[in-house]
This record gives sequence, structure tokens and C-alpha cells, in this order.
Amino acid sequence: MSGTAQFGDFLQTRRSQLRPEDVGVPTYGERRRVQGLRREELAQLAGVSVSYYTRLEQGHSLSASPEVLDALATALQLDDAERQHLHTLAKPAKQARRARRPAPERVPEATVQLLHALVAVPAIVLGRRSEVLAWNRLGHALFAGHLDFTAVDRVAERPNMAQLVFLDAHTRELYADWHSKAKAVVGNLRLMAGQHPDDAALHELVGQLSAKSTDFASMWADHRVKACATAVYEMRHPLVGPLVVTQQTLSNGPGPSVVVATAPPGSPSDAALSLLAHLIRA
Repeated sequence: MSGTAQFGDFLQTRRSQLRPEDVGVPTYGERRRVQGLRREELAQLAGVSVSYYTRLEQGHSLSASPEVLDALATALQLDDAERQHLHTLAKPAKQARRARRPAPERVPEATVQLLHALVAVPAIVLGRRSEVLAWNRLGHALFAGHLDFTAVDRVAERPNMAQLVFLDAHTRELYADWHSKAKAVVGNLRLMAGQHPDDAALHELVGQLSAKSTDFASMWADHRVKACATAVYEMRHPLVGPLVVTQQTLSNGPGPSVVVATAPPGSPSDAALSLLAHLIRA
């Protein structure tokens, strides 16, 4: 999907998700034929003309200023991540770019050293398409112990966390609140798709997941975006049982991100991670 199409689709979808009562628009008890706000109602809230907003939503106008984008974001009640996403989508709309297949992502040497240093902490390195570029022993055992540890060393066989979450029975069972984890995965992919509109491999991944998973297709159509920074998940690990971990994404610029899982020192979950580390050394 082009940047222009993503921009208009995002506006239309988020407009449909806002109810008049959410933003103080009176309806006077009338029967409404559209879901959410009408175009004219959102245009009024944003302080732009209806014709101009319609052109933006339909992809016929490529000149939205930062001030107009901020006004639209405020009217749509977007959070900071969603507001930035709106600005990002507006940028490629100004100049269409041909989709291309970039070279496989590489793990910087500094990240490799960090991964080796985190011996007692589950850690994996993810690329922008959710591919697992590297992991340490404990990260592999926690997130995907049923897979070949050396798969990450072969580009064509690298596991993909988005595919695992939606298409792999083991991973789906691993998360007690699978829906929450799935929404976070989709929200992050939305951000990546907006930032890299010319990444053909990323678009292929989205198409594949949409075709194979109705859950993914539904969540993707919702246009929610979410930066995967910190989240708490209850996990049901087949070797050590239930545990609660905080997953944190450590990112330094546009390159791969390191995802670590921790638990409060001395907690039952911390003991479960220690047991898992013992089991994989045995």
C-alpha cells in the first residue's frame, strides 16, 4: 500500500472509531448512517474545510502542513505514538517511492557483545520486520525453545516473531493474554510500515499474515499503532510453568532492537527464570 493510501486509510479508520459523544458533537437523537464521526464533523473539529479534509482522506491532496496534521491528530484524539505515525505517513505521500527489497538486516558488533554479556537475562535481537536476528540461550529457551537454536544464523530460516505469535500454536499458548501480545505486535508492525513504505519484504509479511490469520487481518484493519517499549506479560512456559515478565525493547536508532525479559528479584517469576537457565545448562 502506498504512503498516500496508508495516510487516507488511517484518517478514515480513526474517524470511524470516534463517537460524536466522545468529542462533544451533538446528534440531537438523529439516526446516523455512518459509523463514528462524519467528515464534516471532524473537519470542523480540526479547523479545516470539509472539501480540503475530504481530499486528504481520499489521497488527492499532498500538502498537509505540520500544523494541519497536529490539528487532525488532536481532533482524532491520537496519543503521542499515533500522532507521530500520522506525520510519518504524510511524508511519503509527497513523493511516491518504488517498493524495493532491502538487504537482510545485520546485527551490529556492539549488539552482539551486549547479547553475550546478558547471560542471565533472556534476550533476543529483532529486526524491523520482527525477524529474530540473534538470541542468547535463555532468550531462545523462554520465547521459542521448540525451534532450532541455530536457525537465526541462516537468513532464509530466521524465525519471525509476528509469524510465531499469529501462526504458531506453541507461541500462542505461551502468552496467557495472547490478545494483548498480538495487538502489540500489530501496532509495532504498523509503525514500521509507516516508517518504511518502500520495504517490499515488510509488505509481503503483512499480506501473508492477513491471508493466513483472520485475527491479524482484523487487528491490522483497526489501524492501531503501538511502540513496543515496555510491557508486562503473563507467560505459561512448558518447562517452568507460569511466570510474569517485563519485556523491554532497547533501541538505539533505526537498527535492530534488543528485547529483554526480566522479573523482580526474589519473585516466583525470577525463580522460574533461574530454573529455566539451570535446565538449559543441564
